[in-house]
Amino acid sequence: MATQEWPLYGEITGPVVMIGFGSIGRGTLPLLERHFKFDKSRMTIIDPRDADRRLADERGIDFLKEAVTRQNYREFLTPLLTKGEGRGFCINLSVDTSSLDLMKLCRELGVLYIDTVIEPWLGFYFDESADNAARTNYALRETLRAEIARSPGGTTAVSTCGANPGMVSWFVKQALVNLAGDLGRDISVPATSDREGWARLMQDLGVKGIHIAERDTQRTKEPKPLNAFWNTWSVEGFIAEGLQPAELGWGSHEKWRPENAKDQKSGCKAAIYLEQPGANTRVRSWCPTPGAQYGLLVTHNEAISIADFFTLRDDKGEVAYRPTCHYAYHPCNDAVLSMYEMFGAAGRAQPVQHILDENELLDGADELGVLLYGHDKNAYWFGSQLSLQEARELAPYQNATGLQVSSAVLAGMVWALENPQSGIVEADEMDFRRCLEVQLPYLGPVKGYYTDWTPLEGRPGLFAEDIDASDPWQFRNILVR
Repeated sequence: MATQEWPLYGEITGPVVMIGFGSIGRGTLPLLERHFKFDKSRMTIIDPRDADRRLADERGIDFLKEAVTRQNYREFLTPLLTKGEGRGFCINLSVDTSSLDLMKLCRELGVLYIDTVIEPWLGFYFDESADNAARTNYALRETLRAEIARSPGGTTAVSTCGANPGMVSWFVKQALVNLAGDLGRDISVPATSDREGWARLMQDLGVKGIHIAERDTQRTKEPKPLNAFWNTWSVEGFIAEGLQPAELGWGSHEKWRPENAKDQKSGCKAAIYLEQPGANTRVRSWCPTPGAQYGLLVTHNEAISIADFFTLRDDKGEVAYRPTCHYAYHPCNDAVLSMYEMFGAAGRAQPVQHILDENELLDGADELGVLLYGHDKNAYWFGSQLSLQEARELAPYQNATGLQVSSAVLAGMVWALENPQSGIVEADEMDFRRCLEVQLPYLGPVKGYYTDWTPLEGRPGLFAEDIDASDPWQFRNILVR
C-alpha cells in the first residue's frame, strides 16, 4: 500500500448509513476512513448478505444483515439516519432498492444522499408485464426529473455518481476544454450551471457524438468454469442492465435509424431505445491500448443525461444540436464469456454469480474514458488507464474497476458536503474540476489521445455492407449489424 499523506476533506457530523456492502461498498469504506472525520459508533452498514461482515466488526461499525424493501424502508432507515446530532449521510450502493424513494426520505430528514445508479425496487428489470419502454433507464431517469420539478432545492442528493454514470460526465467537460485548446480556440469555460454555454461549446467544436469507451483487460489466475458468471463488478447489476433494452442519446446529425429503434413518448426525448438487449448489441469503438474494438451498447444513465445536458434548442423549442452518446463497453474476457453463455441459454443467468476480487486477478487494467468524435481532429479519447497493480497500491479491497467507481463516490460525497443545499443533482451539473481534483489521485494515468480511426476503417472488406461513406460517424456505421 502506498504511504502518503491523504487530505481530510471534511466532517460528517451525523450518522453514516451505507446500504449495500458488495464490491463497491467494501472499496468505499476505507476511502471514507481516509478522507472524512466521522463517528464510527454512529455508522451502520446494511446488506442482506454478511460475507464481509468482519470488515465492519473489526472497525466497530454496526452491521445489519437485512434487506431494505418497499415495505420496511421508512421505519427501518429513519432511526438510523437520525441517530444523534448533526447532518447524516446515506450512501446507497445496493441493488433492488428504489433510489428515488430513499432519496426522498433522506431529503425529508435533512440527510445528504448519494448513489451510483437510479435503482428501482426488486422486480423492475424482469417485469414481463411491462413493455420495453417502461424498462429503460430513460423511464427511470424521468422519475428523477419529475421529483426535481416537484421538489426543487433543499438538501443535496447526488444521483448516479459512480465511474459511469458519474466520472465520465466530468471527463466530457475536461475533454472539451482540452480539445478547444488543441484546436486553438480561445474560450471561457462555461459556469457549471450554464447548460447552454456547454452545449454551444460542444457544437462549436464540431463534436458529433461521444462513446463512453471502456476496455477491461483484467485477467484471472484461474480459468472461468462453466455455469458461472464472473465479472469485475456487480454481476447482478451487469445482468440487469444487460437485459434492459439498448439505449442511446440520439444526435441531431444522424440520418438513419435501425428498424427496431423506438422513440420515447414523453419527457426530454433525448434518447431512443432498440428492441433488443444492450449486452447483446455490439458497436464499433476505440480505446488507446487495444485500438479498434467491439463494445457492448449496454444502457447507462449517462448516455441519456449527457445527450440531454448538451442539447440546444431553437426559438420554437426544436432540437438544433444534440450529440449522439452511448456506452461502448468491452468487459473483462471472463465477463464476455459469461454473457455469451447466458444469451446462449436464452438469457437464463448462471447459478453461480461471482465478483472477482483483487486477489483472484493476475494483471490488467480498466481503461475507461470518453471518445469525442466528428470534430476537426477526428476523435479524441480522454480518460483513466488504471491498472490492477496501481489499484492494489492505492487502496485496499479494490480491483481497477472498483476503484474507479468508489473514488467517484468519494468525489461526489465531498461535493455534497461542500454544497449541502443544492437539491437533487446529476454528475453533469456538478463542478467537474472540483470532482476530478478529488478523484484523480485514484485513477492512475489520466490522459488524452487523438486517433485517425473511424468506424469505416478497413470496410467493406470481403463482404458487402450497408454503410454511409459520406460520414464515418453515422450510427449506421457504428452499429454492428
